[in-house]
Amino acid sequence: MIKRILLATDFSPWARRATDYACALACSWKASLTVLSVAEFMPGLNPDYAVHQQYLADLLNHASAKLVDLKARAERRGIAVSTRVATGIPSEEVITAAQAEDSDLIVVGTRGKTGLAHVLLGSTAERVIRGASCPVLTVRTEPGHGAQEEGALPTPVSLERILVPIDFSDCSLDALEFAVMVARQAEASLMLLHVLEPVSYGLDFTLGHIRTREEVRENWTKRLEELASSHRHPHVPVEIQLRGGLPTDSILDAARTLPCDLIVMGTHGRRGISHALSGSVAEAVLRKAHCPVLTVRNPRPDHRAIAE
Repeated sequence: MIKRILLATDFSPWARRATDYACALACSWKASLTVLSVAEFMPGLNPDYAVHQQYLADLLNHASAKLVDLKARAERRGIAVSTRVATGIPSEEVITAAQAEDSDLIVVGTRGKTGLAHVLLGSTAERVIRGASCPVLTVRTEPGHGAQEEGALPTPVSLERILVPIDFSDCSLDALEFAVMVARQAEASLMLLHVLEPVSYGLDFTLGHIRTREEVRENWTKRLEELASSHRHPHVPVEIQLRGGLPTDSILDAARTLPCDLIVMGTHGRRGISHALSGSVAEAVLRKAHCPVLTVRNPRPDHRAIAE
């Protein structure tokens, strides 16, 4: 099972919801929680300069005080908590900490950059997803929702229905395996979604092509039903849904209208120049989804719970 959770936080308003999730999951799953805060210090800056030393000292003092408070509050809920501070590039330090802690799951908040800044720099969450060896849960805070008073009662964390987009690639099937584990641990139901892209239908709406489209739909529905049947568990109901449209739009619409509390998906998207221009479906969903997104990057993740 998921027994070691790493929470990466900068204690900003939009990181609070991620903290809510990390603490709630650690509490209900009896998992240990490591909280990491990174004082961002970019390469090329001379750490021996007095102004830089003061800058880092202020950041580390602030982070340490916040970590002490968060640890105390989490321990009152019965959570085993350890804390870490680091300096450097946040995404790199998070990945390093996850490897050192042998984490089963990383939790990170995201508000993300937009526009040109996003194109040039990306977001810390996306960099963590691309480099982490374990799954990553990203919790997005909507603009205007992060300014709640510190210490205010958080909205309860609920995981009742989990959406799993399936394209039958190895990556999506591995994500399903992890989703089943999460669903069992959270006692949630699964919704398997397959999206038929418009290009698969063709542009000729003759009777022959209509029959072909119906045959394609029937074939994919059968495959989805077989997959759902093979992953059903007494405590994990599994449903299926087939939709047409663009993958990102269909996934987001399904998550909103069903509704779902979590999206679990693989990150096999585009790479190289194609990725830089278009991004992957997983990252596109991450930027727009209103519910948390759990991404599984590595094929065949070696988690003890799956074997058990």
